Amino acid sequence: MPTEPLWQGLLSREQWIVAGALAIAIALAWVALFAMDVGAGSMTMTQAGGMDAMPGWSVSYAVSVFLMWTVMMVAMMLPSAAPMILLYARVAGQAQAGAALAPSALFAGVYVALWSAFSLAATLAQWLLTQVGVVSDATMALGDARVGGALLIAAGLYQLTPLKRMCLAHCRSPLSFLTTHWRPGVAGALRLGLAHGGYCLGCCWLIMALLFVGGVMNLAWVVALAAIVLAEKVLPYGERVGQAAGALALLAGLALIIDPAVLQGRA
Repeated sequence: MPTEPLWQGLLSREQWIVAGALAIAIALAWVALFAMDVGAGSMTMTQAGGMDAMPGWSVSYAVSVFLMWTVMMVAMMLPSAAPMILLYARVAGQAQAGAALAPSALFAGVYVALWSAFSLAATLAQWLLTQVGVVSDATMALGDARVGGALLIAAGLYQLTPLKRMCLAHCRSPLSFLTTHWRPGVAGALRLGLAHGGYCLGCCWLIMALLFVGGVMNLAWVVALAAIVLAEKVLPYGERVGQAAGALALLAGLALIIDPAVLQGRA
């Protein structure tokens, strides 16, 4: 199979189309997140004024929470997957006489589908944690600082594990991944999408779980976590970024357990 670097020469027409579709999807996801953040802020102000309570967990509300998580995963994870998807489009185009759009769409679609499955699990977790009073319906964040600290410590430790390093290595090396796992055609696109999405889930699922610490719809926290994911996957020393983030998570978790007022904003 071809082993040329992604940016050697000009992008093909198919690659430009794939790149444009990725850019539009990422931009729309971030715009939607911003709109949801504004809406959540308005709802909180309304609740504070005593006009309305937060909605209960009806089926429609659960669907809206699932869609929120899915949009968030697209916004946060698709940028870091873009190099892999673009390289796949190039290799598929060379291997299949320029017919790269359909397999590239399937490859990216399977990746998004796996993160949608994670979004479903996160929605279920949010519902369960809300029912037992651990997560606030209003802030969509953990109300107990010690639980938040424990989650930070777990995420920090996971950043330093061999499993994390293995998954990150696959995500950081698109060319090596495709050289090792390449299969042509629709079945190959499906298999590769599942494999890459699986490694990506293994790499980042606990980072995404940290959304419960800062608040699921805390846009600044969403941006910070997305920046960590992007940096550790695409920067030259991204592994060090991930390890440093893990160390900071450990320290922050210990601080929360020792002094819960850090999260609760009380002296």
